[in-house]
Amino acid sequence: MRLYDTYTRGLGELPPPPGPIRIYSCGPTVYQRIHVGNAVPFVVAMWLRSWLRETGYETKLVINITDINDKIYDAAPGASAELATDASGWYVEDTDRLGLGRPDVEPTAVETVPDQIAMIGELVARGFAYESVGDVYFRVARFPEYGRLSGQRLDQVEEQEPNPRKEDPRDFALWKATKPGEDTSWESPWGPGRPGWHIECSAMSEKHLGPEFEIHGGGLDLVFPHHENEIAQSRALDHPFAQLWMHNGMLTFAGEEMHKSVGNDVSLKGALDRWGRETLLTFFLTGHWRKPLEYSDATLESAAARAEGFREVFRNASELAQKGAWERFAGALDDDFNTAAALAVMHEWHDHDLLRRALGIFGLESLAEADSAPPAVAELAERRVVARSEKDFVEADRLRGEIEEAGWDVRDEADGFRLVRRR
Repeated sequence: MRLYDTYTRGLGELPPPPGPIRIYSCGPTVYQRIHVGNAVPFVVAMWLRSWLRETGYETKLVINITDINDKIYDAAPGASAELATDASGWYVEDTDRLGLGRPDVEPTAVETVPDQIAMIGELVARGFAYESVGDVYFRVARFPEYGRLSGQRLDQVEEQEPNPRKEDPRDFALWKATKPGEDTSWESPWGPGRPGWHIECSAMSEKHLGPEFEIHGGGLDLVFPHHENEIAQSRALDHPFAQLWMHNGMLTFAGEEMHKSVGNDVSLKGALDRWGRETLLTFFLTGHWRKPLEYSDATLESAAARAEGFREVFRNASELAQKGAWERFAGALDDDFNTAAALAVMHEWHDHDLLRRALGIFGLESLAEADSAPPAVAELAERRVVARSEKDFVEADRLRGEIEEAGWDVRDEADGFRLVRRR
């Protein structure tokens, strides 16, 4: 299998099965309900794990929860811990509704603070970091490879977290001294405070996957500074860290990238309430994982129609697929995990077994399940059969209308009728 690697700007080949393939994907910062764009890295990672296991790989997936962050303090002054706990629960609740299962490990920043303090201490001891009035900063100038992931030149790196006490404006925070109004803090060799965002992920990934692992994922917006800083921290300690970097494209809304901070976001909960998990997952399938994807009524309605097309296949007799059909599907996924190309192949199939197997990889096996109409609707359909047999077509049409109002279509067949849920 080949995947595009942001670090090398080319396709990287995974080792042959059984691997192992260890994946770390950056999860959400929990200060409100996640938006539908935040779900993209979760979905991509869960689908990738599913496909790798389908093809014989031993796979371990870690997706973190960032529950210590400036955004949480800003959103709930004096009550950040309570908000982080609540929002973590909302995140799990909403992503559970996607029906893809859970990652193998879901560490939190809070539970790995001791690991982060240990990493910071080692960076200080090696001269890669320094303390300044309770804060600790990473010396960017000491790491010559800095900027390789994002394509920035070291002498042109923009300032992060302005602070006149830093040795170099480019340096970034590993530890932040407690500030007035912050309700959580931890003891450290540099005084009470909290870890910086970037060290959290280095510590969480290495704790659960080791100092070197195969894939690091996350949104394209994390390339700089977050992932650039993760590489610097970990490799400064002689840890090889991630071998390949997967950055998914951003969801767009009305032509603009979807961001909570901009206010153009649609919550995942809201999207699921309106469209349902099957339509939403089919929508995600229509785009390549590293390309932008437009979220709109039109694109979701198109996805709903695609999902309905798969349901229709299972309402009819199965037709054996042509030889090599599965290989074409697998080839699309093995070539940079091209779900859009795989989806096109699936739409050609009327083979129930093959299609059910493919849909299962993406959590969409429910599209193969037959709908069962409520008894009251079935009774209306039976009465309509009687009306038609008596040539009372006015009554038959009235009953059809009543059935449709209840959310079902009645389809006449040689041996009776079939009730199909309206979508």
